[in-house]
Parts: sequence; C-alpha cells; structure tokens
Amino acid sequence: MISVGGYELDSEQVHAATSEHKNILVVAGAGSGKTTTIVGRIKYLINEKNINSNEILCISFTNASVDSLKDKIVEEIGTNIDVYTFHRLSLNILKDNNLNYKLCIPDLLEYLIDEYFNVLILNDIDMMYIVLKHYHIFTLKIDVIKKYKKILKSANFSKLKKLIAKFIRLMKTNGYNISEFARFYNHKIKTKNFYLLKIILIIYQLYQSELESNGEIDFDDMIIKATNVVKEIGIKNKYKYIIIDEFQDSSLVRFNLIKSIIEKTNASLFVVGDDFQSIYKFAGCNLNIMLDFEKNFDDTEILKISNTYRNSQELVDIAGSFVMKNKKQIRKNLKSNKHLKNPVRIIKYKNYIDDFKKLIEEIGNKKILILGRNNRDIYDLIDNDYIIDKNGNVLYKPKNIAMKYMTVHKSKGLEEDVVIVINLKDDIMGFPSKLEDNKILEIVSPKIDKYPYSEERRLFYVAITRTKSIVYLYVPYANKSIFVDEIKKIVNISKVSRKK
Repeated sequence: MISVGGYELDSEQVHAATSEHKNILVVAGAGSGKTTTIVGRIKYLINEKNINSNEILCISFTNASVDSLKDKIVEEIGTNIDVYTFHRLSLNILKDNNLNYKLCIPDLLEYLIDEYFNVLILNDIDMMYIVLKHYHIFTLKIDVIKKYKKILKSANFSKLKKLIAKFIRLMKTNGYNISEFARFYNHKIKTKNFYLLKIILIIYQLYQSELESNGEIDFDDMIIKATNVVKEIGIKNKYKYIIIDEFQDSSLVRFNLIKSIIEKTNASLFVVGDDFQSIYKFAGCNLNIMLDFEKNFDDTEILKISNTYRNSQELVDIAGSFVMKNKKQIRKNLKSNKHLKNPVRIIKYKNYIDDFKKLIEEIGNKKILILGRNNRDIYDLIDNDYIIDKNGNVLYKPKNIAMKYMTVHKSKGLEEDVVIVINLKDDIMGFPSKLEDNKILEIVSPKIDKYPYSEERRLFYVAITRTKSIVYLYVPYANKSIFVDEIKKIVNISKVSRKK
C-alpha cells in the first residue's frame, strides 16, 4: 500500500500511482484526492522504482498550487523535485540557453490599446474612418475626427477595447500568428468584422513591435519561444517522467511545449484532470486536449478516481446528474462514504438583503463561503451591518459572523464547511451568465461543444461542490435561474427513487 499524509491511498489511487503504462490520464472527480494521487505517484517512482528525483518534472497551473505541492512532496518524501508552472518551466528553458528576456507588465496590451485609440490613431484619418465603419457610421472625411471623438467616449467603445485584447490573447495562446490574418480576412470580407480585423491587426503589430523593441515577452510568447528552443536544441534536464495537474486547463501552446519535451526525452506522461471543472475557455484553455488524450499519445491508459472525500453521496449524485446532462462530459459515478440528507437547500428571498441576514444567522458559527458569478455580486447583498476588505473577507457585525466572498472561478480547488451561492437570477449578469462572446472570437477559440451554457454548467458544478456539508442556493421567488429549476427537478427525482 501507499500512504500520503498518514492516509492510505484507496485502490483506484494506488492503481493510478503505480500504473506501468507510458502515458496515463487520471480522470478525477471533485474532492477525490487529485493532489494525494500525484504525491503518491511521485513517492512510488522514487521509493519503489528508484527513479532519481531530478528525472521527474511536475507541473501545476498557479504559483500557489506549485508551492503547496512542493511542500507536500518534501514532507512526504524528504526530497525536492522540479515543480513548476508552465511559465517558470519556459523561463528556465530560455535561461538554460542564454536567452534572457524580460517579462512585460501584465496589462501592457490594454495600455497600448488605450494609447492607440486615444493618441496614435488621431494622426490617421483612414483608420479612424475604418473604426466608424465598424460602427456602421459612414460620413464625409471632413467630419471623421469629430464623429470619432464622440464614439471614443461611449460605453460601446470600452467593450470594443476589451474585445480586441481578448482576441489577441486567445490568438496567441491558441498558436495563431500574423500569417493567419489573410485566412481570417477571407472568411470575413465585406462584413462588419472585416473592419474589426483590420483594427486588431494594427494593434497586434503595435503590441509585438513594442515587445521586441524593449526586449520583452508576454507569458504566451515565453511558452512559444521555449517550445521552439526545445524543438531545435533540446532540453537540459533529461526528464523520464512528466506529471501534470489540472490537465483540463491545458491550452494549445502549453500542450505543444509538453509534446516537444516528450519528443526529445521520450518521457512518460502522467496527467490528472476533471473535465467537469473545465471553466477557463475564455482564457484559451482547451478541453479537447484532455478529451483527445488517446489520439495524441500511444500506450495510454485512462483511469478514474471516483471516491470523493469532500462531498456527501447525496450531493455528488445531484451535482453529477446536473453536469452530465451535457453528453460530451466524461461519464463518472463518484462515490462517498459521507451521507447527508438534503445537502442542496434552496432558500427563496423576498428582500435580498434582509433575508440573507436571517440565513447567515441561522447557519451560525460554521465557516461560510459565499460564491458569486461576478466580482461585484457581493456588493448588492451587503449594507452597513457588514465590513468587507479587499481580500473578500466579510464580517457581519451584529452577530460577529465571519465569512469569505469570492467568485466561483477563484474558488476552484478550495472547500469550506458551508457554501452559499448568490446571484441566482435569470438575468444577463446572473448565473448562468447570458453575456455572449462576439462571434469573431470563434476564429481563435477552441471548438468544444455547443451544449447550451456548457461552460456555465461546469462553473455551477464547481460552485456546489465546494461544500463539505450543505450548499445553500439563495434565489428570488420570481425570475430565478434556470439552473435552480434543473436542480429542483433532479432533487425531486432522487427523492422519488429513494422512496421506491
């Protein structure tokens, strides 16, 4: 048996940790011990297979998760291994080859977009005219500057700037470059988006020129340049085993880097991911990379770890039924030894602020995590009876009840005693969000599935599985979220089934 943190791995975790296949995908459920399985795998390789610690590369997606994983490995095995984010790995590869780049500031692209529209474009009547044509404004050239400056102050213009930044970032993280623009134009000629693409091209060139003139790169360039180095020269560290956490969050440029390292080292690949928790398509993450694992690698084994140690069986049944309405999701039957009657509780309110106070007073002194769809959702809910700091720590002063607020996106990987999900309204900014991406982003976005609200559905799954006991859905009597109606039906069906 293998133990981690004083606990023995279950049979599925042991199977995954000790598999002898060259390339292994471990499909995990929420709260099923993904990190424990990874540490168990590393422990097995070092203690049982006598693999040197410097022959193992482990990749996680955030600095916090990297630090946490490093600590667990040292605590469990007493040795350090290479645990990096993709960006740190890329930076190391470049430095090993005496390629020293400076990272640009994170919001350089947004800064340049502002500078272009507010300053640089004012010397280019033709480009201002193209911007006006994007908005279906056709005018004499003598009036172009006047009408352009009027548009510059509109709310729609702010949306345009965000759209351009998102297009360029998705373009880069999905491996597109300037040579692709001719193909983009062919699809969009003589349409509204033809003018938008001309604007994007100018700003993309300005951005790349600014990076190059300052000897800087952004995060995506760093990975792309590192990949090219590996393909042309190789990699200093001759890794035999590569382990990746949160594999459902892979983007194309990240995947290409790993493929290039494997081609040079012939390393074995071990990845852990949960397709139910793929919620970063907007940032270029491509779920198809996980779903197509067998197509991308030879000698594969796909395993599942299905015992959840966080949620009750009743909750995982409800959450699983909800998310698997989308047939593209991998079928899973999660199991738990914990049982709890009515783990999902729908709390209807008439007065949004006052009824919430009653709810948290009823919950009492348990640790509470409040989850919203948007950053500012909490501010619609609290009044002078609360104190909230910049980190989302909330104090309800009359009863001295401490809580934490965050968006569902930020909560992934976390858990709490009790969870309350707010903003469950049928609204554009509700949950599910009905904000639709501009169609032009489809050119540079991965094609995953067209199931209604597919990513919002996975996001809701993440929200309700953060709890170690009960999740409260805080909903209005009228105009409630369509997800709440679905959950009610699932709960009623499960009650009928248990009675039978």
